[in-house]
Amino acid sequence: MVTRPPPGSVPDAPGSYQFVGGDGRVLYVGKAKSLRQRVNSYFQDPANLAGRTAQLVAQADHVEWVVVGTEAEALLLEHNLIQRFQPRFNIRLKDDKSYPWLAVTVSDEWPRPAVVRGRKRRGVRYFGPYPNVGAVRDTLDLLLRSFPVRTCSDAKFRSHQRLGRPCLLFHIERCSGPCVGAVDHEEYDRLVGDLTTFLAGDTASLERSLETSMREAADALEFERASRYRDKLEAVRAADAVRQMELDRPEDLDVLALAGDELEAAAQVFQVRSGRVVGRSSHFVDRVEDLDDAGLVGRLLVDLYAEPPAGVPRQILVPVEPADADAVRAYLADRRGGPVAVRVPVRGPKRALLDTVARNAQESFARHRLQRTADHNSRARALEALQRQLGLPEAPLRIECYDMSHLQGTDYVGSMVVFEDGLPKPSDYRHFKVTTVPGNDDYAAMEEVLTRRLTALVEEARQTAQPGPAADAGAATGAAGGGTRPPGRRRFAYPPQLLLLDGGLGQLHVGMRVLDRLGLSDRVPVAALAKSFEEVYRPGSTEPLRLPRQSEALYLLQRLRDEAHRFAVSYHRTLRGRRMTVGALDGVRGLGPRRRSRLVEQFGGLGELRKASREELAGLSWLPAEVGAAVYERLHTPLAAERRPGTA
Repeated sequence: MVTRPPPGSVPDAPGSYQFVGGDGRVLYVGKAKSLRQRVNSYFQDPANLAGRTAQLVAQADHVEWVVVGTEAEALLLEHNLIQRFQPRFNIRLKDDKSYPWLAVTVSDEWPRPAVVRGRKRRGVRYFGPYPNVGAVRDTLDLLLRSFPVRTCSDAKFRSHQRLGRPCLLFHIERCSGPCVGAVDHEEYDRLVGDLTTFLAGDTASLERSLETSMREAADALEFERASRYRDKLEAVRAADAVRQMELDRPEDLDVLALAGDELEAAAQVFQVRSGRVVGRSSHFVDRVEDLDDAGLVGRLLVDLYAEPPAGVPRQILVPVEPADADAVRAYLADRRGGPVAVRVPVRGPKRALLDTVARNAQESFARHRLQRTADHNSRARALEALQRQLGLPEAPLRIECYDMSHLQGTDYVGSMVVFEDGLPKPSDYRHFKVTTVPGNDDYAAMEEVLTRRLTALVEEARQTAQPGPAADAGAATGAAGGGTRPPGRRRFAYPPQLLLLDGGLGQLHVGMRVLDRLGLSDRVPVAALAKSFEEVYRPGSTEPLRLPRQSEALYLLQRLRDEAHRFAVSYHRTLRGRRMTVGALDGVRGLGPRRRSRLVEQFGGLGELRKASREELAGLSWLPAEVGAAVYERLHTPLAAERRPGTA
């Protein structure tokens, strides 16, 4: 149970506090206007605490804190720490799927639109998200009729620049041909500007401009040009027709609505630009904190607009006033660089729109609950079966699996993949480059990888148990029962409940030997999965355990093994490709690592670079002529042709 801080040691100031477990893992991150009042509220009769809060206090070892200047800063720090440590007692925002966005690479010399998913990048402007990838592709296809900007990859663009011939899209008038100089920068930038204006929701001015140009061309008897403007105008209107809901005024705002129960909640966000709904997204949270709807809305606003790809609008409509409303507004204003209104609409079109978003949230939550129930039940059955059939002391909520990969003893690598609660946790995956094994020896390579991983685990546990100085200069911190430094980043999180090795009895003995040497045999269970007959080896027996072929437990182990193999092979291929490139161009005077990488990237690979002529290499403005000549000689001498890169 958590130790109460000494009286008067907790400052009466804004800040963030963290409950930390005995193994050093952060269990909960909170924020407070007054740390003293908030932290002290946890130390009372457990019967008076909410169930989840009482469980947190019982499992934590000590509490730590960081003092900041304002409540808005405390909100930001809380969000950053939650993203960093992923505490089990904090709600975490999860998208129900990876939505497609329409991205425009505005920082490129010749910007291009593309359909993307996943992490957002700087220098790219995002529009959406769209409900499905078909909708965004249809919209883009319509828009290219009016705004013929390039959609090809950078490698294909450079290839056509070298060839001096445009691709098919130019001939069917879906591209203006910047690769061959068919359009100048001024005209191309105007096309990109019109495209982003449309995607941002401002279609009225664009339609007026196209209609004016069409009438002027018709009055001048230039009917072919007028027909092109007419076609562009129809394409713009067709693309705009997908936006079915409108407000009575051209405003920019987001609408947030909730649906859920005591355990989970669904959040639906509609993006309205220039009075039209241009995108929406769904998110889900596990209500592991004791938050009412006001507290949940406040937390969601902080998380949703921490790094918003579509920006923070002037106004956000919510179902209830958020908790700590002033701090939330200050936080959003800082993110936007201007005031942000957070309002609860009572009547009129905005209230009607909020009700529509709420209905979508309710439907989304119903679908999610059905799927979640099926997934959660199957994962729970798999973990319980593993515990029972492998004789584990507890259900393996965290499993680490290891695999090795090499090519005839070269580029030896190891992989570690992690599953938590039966699901992959890619943020905890690790690569290992084997350095002490000279030849083809899987056992020695596995021993090196396990020794490095488990030694790091032992060292982190030792450092966590020792008090240390504050890690952040200028931040007032404190802790009860666990030192004075705030929690640091842990490379390997916390000990697994099962260590799974890809292999048979030999790999199992390697794992047992490493665990014995580091004194972890009684803390970390180990098993090996043999690929030939899907047999599981456990300590204490030379006979393998054969799990039922259709069991959830075996399926989970196979997923772990296959994921570890995929992760190891991908890293091995990366190293091999890097070594091949270095081998082919190694020793060229004036060609360092940066120039070498840029050269291969610009030509789209080593194979394409071999096809480049001496004149093409000499024409690169950033590559000295003598270096280009040396590269050409290296790649086209008989010795280079016979000696494939990386073999010598």
